[in-house]
Amino acid sequence: MYQASLHFHQLNFKVPSGTSRGVLTTKDAWFIKIWKQNQPDIIGIGEASIIQTLSPDWNDEYPAFIEHVVENINDYIDTLKNELIAFPSIHFAIETALLDLKNGGNGLIFPSAFTHGKAPISINGLIWMGKPDYMLQQIKEKIDAGFNCIKLKIGAIDFEEELRLLAFIRSNYTANEIEIRVDANGAFHPEVALSKLKALAKFDLHSIEQPIKQGQIDDMKDLCSNTPLPIALDEELIGITNPIEKTKLLDEIRPQYIILKPSLIGGFSGTDEWIKAAESNDIKWWITSALESNIGLNAIAQYTFTKKNPMPQGLGTGQLFTNNTDSSLRIDGGCLYYE
Repeated sequence: MYQASLHFHQLNFKVPSGTSRGVLTTKDAWFIKIWKQNQPDIIGIGEASIIQTLSPDWNDEYPAFIEHVVENINDYIDTLKNELIAFPSIHFAIETALLDLKNGGNGLIFPSAFTHGKAPISINGLIWMGKPDYMLQQIKEKIDAGFNCIKLKIGAIDFEEELRLLAFIRSNYTANEIEIRVDANGAFHPEVALSKLKALAKFDLHSIEQPIKQGQIDDMKDLCSNTPLPIALDEELIGITNPIEKTKLLDEIRPQYIILKPSLIGGFSGTDEWIKAAESNDIKWWITSALESNIGLNAIAQYTFTKKNPMPQGLGTGQLFTNNTDSSLRIDGGCLYYE
């Protein structure tokens, strides 16, 4: 038999962080601790982390429901996949806590060369939306820090300003020197999306994430078949839990890439299903954290390493908060290390 406890923690951003859906100043997280009744000193911990404008399981009843789950933890452990399929953040937290517990309760989720400090994970440097000078400052800092892949959030400031920022990067660094990914978070209207992709493609970009809002299947399919710039689905994957439906979506839209965020798509088991669906359709993928604290980021990073994907992964968010949890992760030269 297991026991569990719940701890709420509101993360505070060092700098208000802009996306096309608005500016984030705080982020809510719940930490679930799980232990066996006969071994109370060994504790596993997982994070249920919420972005209220994005997480599919968020509603006003979420805080009460997660308390109910923790109070009845044995019922949910026994039926984890079925009972919590509509609550990917809670599923991810319990899945993480159980793996942590299994491996001794020291934050070791997926033992590997990464957790032994022998191999790093290549990551992209994230550039947040803001005034042009602020974005330019971030770009310079990431390049100076040794990143050779950067990701820019676009779609919230003037599009011409964003093109000028990209022009600045390309005037100084070729595509061989700096890989650029952009993330529109669904900001473009379908009628103008293709023309904007053509304008962006002039700067030798690696890809664009979610150019139009999710749920517009026919429009996204047309974009992916006509785009001059590789498209990666992100929000489009959220809320789809059936493996058959996952394969059907990718087979219909045929994107060039998909972006996988375990806490939004059903934890590690849900992510495994998306990887299988992608690879069966010859679609490439990479894994991204979703603004978790270091507890969630640690688990996602360890999982990501086991997948042996050589592309830069999106795991560099742990430095955004003033009150983050302790971490064994360190970023150096565009790579994530475990110490």
